[in-house]
Order: sequence, then structure tokens, then C-alpha cells
Amino acid sequence: MNARKKTPFIRPFVVAAALCAFAAGSALAASMKIEAVITPKADSKLEFADGSKRYLLAAQREGKAAGSGPLAGASVQEWGMHDVNPAVGADANGYLVFTTANGDIAYLKYQFRAIPVPGPDGKTTFVANGFWEAAGGTGKLKGLRGGGTVKINPMERRWTLDGDLVSTQ
Repeated sequence: MNARKKTPFIRPFVVAAALCAFAAGSALAASMKIEAVITPKADSKLEFADGSKRYLLAAQREGKAAGSGPLAGASVQEWGMHDVNPAVGADANGYLVFTTANGDIAYLKYQFRAIPVPGPDGKTTFVANGFWEAAGGTGKLKGLRGGGTVKINPMERRWTLDGDLVSTQ
């Protein structure tokens, strides 16, 4: 037999060994679902004077996280930038900072898009969806990795984060 014919039989063993080595050196992701009502603490607003009703909001908000996963029960602060044009929607990005009861901190980076849609009563409402990803952490949350989706109910200021999150420490 030549070396070419042996390669297909060896390759699966090499791939399996590499996957086992990778799995041994990393933690498994844990599912997470968090809901938090985040209320304004120190918002700052730039309103356009051109009649468009557009504004830029530097948001600093806070609340309490409820749900499942390592961030359940933590206090949460939003530090964000929202570019809002009521006629066409809004784009937002920033960080959510979760602080657990024992002082560990998780930083989640978020981005979402809000789109105006007609509500059942004919009034405009907004549908806001996006994504989040782990950006860092301290204490037991150091080495945090993960990501998922974010859905916001703008009228209630209720954020729902779904996804997977794990500390690699």
C-alpha cells in the first residue's frame, strides 16, 4: 500500500484527538436567559434642530437581572449610545455591566436595531432585536466567553438576553 491510501484511515483519529484535546482545555457553555427592566440613571440627549425629531442618546441606566445562568440576580448597568430617528428606527450599541452579589463583574457588549411598525391600535411601536457578546469579567467571571440575542421592549425598557455564557477560569 502507498501512503496516499493510509491517509483517509488516519485522518479521523487525528481529528478526534484534536477535538478531545480542545474540549479538555475549555469549559462547556451554559445556557442563559436574563430579563431586566433598565431605568434611566443619567441619560444625556442631543436633539436635532432640523425638525426631523432625530436625537442621539448617551444612556446610563440600571436595573436588576432575573432569570437563569451565572448573571441571574446581578445588578445591571447600561452604558450605551442610541441614534434614534423615529421615522426610520434606531441603532444602538454599548455595554451592559453586571455585578453579582459577591462583587464579580461581567461586561457584555451589545448592538441592536429598532424598527417602527404599526401597532394593533394603529399607533407606531418599535421592534428591537440584536445580539450581545461577552467582553470581559472579573473574579469568578474572569475569562468570560459567550454570546446570544437581545430583544428589547422599548416601552417597558425590558431587555431579554438569550444565549450561552461560560467562564473559562
